[in-house]
Amino acid sequence: MDFETIVHFSVMSGGLLPLMGLLLLVTIIVIVERLYFYHRVVSSGSTLEHDLNVVEYQNAGQLKTLEGHYETTLQVALIAAATSANNDDAETMDRKIEESIMWQLPKLDRGIWVLDTSVTLAPLMGLLGTIIGMVHAFDILGAADNSGSSTKMVTGGIAEALVATGAGLLIAIVAVLFLNHFNKRIRVALHQMDLIKTMLINRFHGKA
Repeated sequence: MDFETIVHFSVMSGGLLPLMGLLLLVTIIVIVERLYFYHRVVSSGSTLEHDLNVVEYQNAGQLKTLEGHYETTLQVALIAAATSANNDDAETMDRKIEESIMWQLPKLDRGIWVLDTSVTLAPLMGLLGTIIGMVHAFDILGAADNSGSSTKMVTGGIAEALVATGAGLLIAIVAVLFLNHFNKRIRVALHQMDLIKTMLINRFHGKA
């Protein structure tokens, strides 16, 4: 597709196709960043669960070592909350770790609103672009004679206008697929954090 064709389709959509291209670019950037982020979060959570399994009960030194080992991960906040509450009872430690989990929620949810917006906005922009293109096509029909060539121009214009709807649906499909995937990743990460919280409390207050 050459530059003139792109410009033509952009004009037919009332300038909405370039905006949809920008929306697609932002959506892809968020998808790539979130894929990397959730991979790191879930992977480090699984590794931490394994490491906590081999930590001795009531061994604060080993847990302090784990805190240093996982200092670049999201889960380190849970370990830090547990070690800082070392002298508290189990219920108090539970509340402090739960508070640290709540502080991590914005990091898990960051950028998801972009995909949610793309799912809703992209088809609407595509539909609006198609309507604008069809208005242009019917203007041609009203200004032209009843020859076969004018009819072909109109039908061709309508077909070109439908490109905007197709583009909007494509963006929405991509966004909704990854939105559902990321929502599942968030649920997995939260489940891991709940399990890690329980394991931390048991390591401090449980008995082998």
